[in-house]
Amino acid sequence: MILSPKTLEKLRLLINEETEYRSGPQLVSFFNQLGFCDSYGQGFPSRWMYTDERLTKINGTPELDKCIKMVLSPANFIGRAKELDAHISDFNQFLAFDKWKIIRKKAELCFQKLSEIEFGGGSPSSGTEEEFLKREFSDIPITNIGLESVVSDVLERRIKEIERCYVGDAPLAAILLAGSTLEGILLGVATKHPKRFNTSAVSPKDKSGKVKPFQEWSLSSFIDVARNLGLIQVDTHKFSDDLRHFRNYIHPFEQMSSGFAPRQHTAKICLHVLKAAIHEIHENVNRIETQ
Repeated sequence: MILSPKTLEKLRLLINEETEYRSGPQLVSFFNQLGFCDSYGQGFPSRWMYTDERLTKINGTPELDKCIKMVLSPANFIGRAKELDAHISDFNQFLAFDKWKIIRKKAELCFQKLSEIEFGGGSPSSGTEEEFLKREFSDIPITNIGLESVVSDVLERRIKEIERCYVGDAPLAAILLAGSTLEGILLGVATKHPKRFNTSAVSPKDKSGKVKPFQEWSLSSFIDVARNLGLIQVDTHKFSDDLRHFRNYIHPFEQMSSGFAPRQHTAKICLHVLKAAIHEIHENVNRIETQ
């Protein structure tokens, strides 16, 4: 099985934090089960960089299949079958573009080769980047989402600053602010609806299987749960990758090790993701209140 870079990025997220948080030593142990002989110590690269390097090396080999089965092993989700199925369903959206699909048969995972790309769900405009950027949104005040007025005021000021950064050709600043602003919005919504967020099938959990407190959630976790609850659409979720990693870019060495080079176009996508999320949360937040 040979996977595209986009699918490998999603697999990295599953390994590093979405199925469980794996520290540096835990990642070394994980990949050593796939034939590597690594050791953890001084000079170890970032978790993100290390996982990307190892996935690139095993891409197209039987070890990649084994890797996917390890991270999505039903044995790791005892009592949490719905969470496992949500992870598989989410990953299948990426695998579809490589013409592969994972099927769970009770405690066994199987790979199915597709004759054509299976793509569905979401809005009609959930396909290409160009189509996503064509979506237009009316300006919706953050206060309309129902957050506390003090929080809303801070977030509104941030959005105005993001737009100034974008117009001023400061893409990294725009990306960092957009990511932190979206996290603030989703944290605010989660705080108002803790039961819905904590009982989502994709809520991040610690080693004991207990849902982590909100202050320990990553932006990636908030976005995945928002999608799972129907607060945001498929295309908004799909194009949120740069925002998901915004915390890594705050540190210059993380940016250097990842090779991330922010461009105006990247900032444009991130700003559009933020606007789309605000629009969709405003439309859907009342629905989760009644569920």
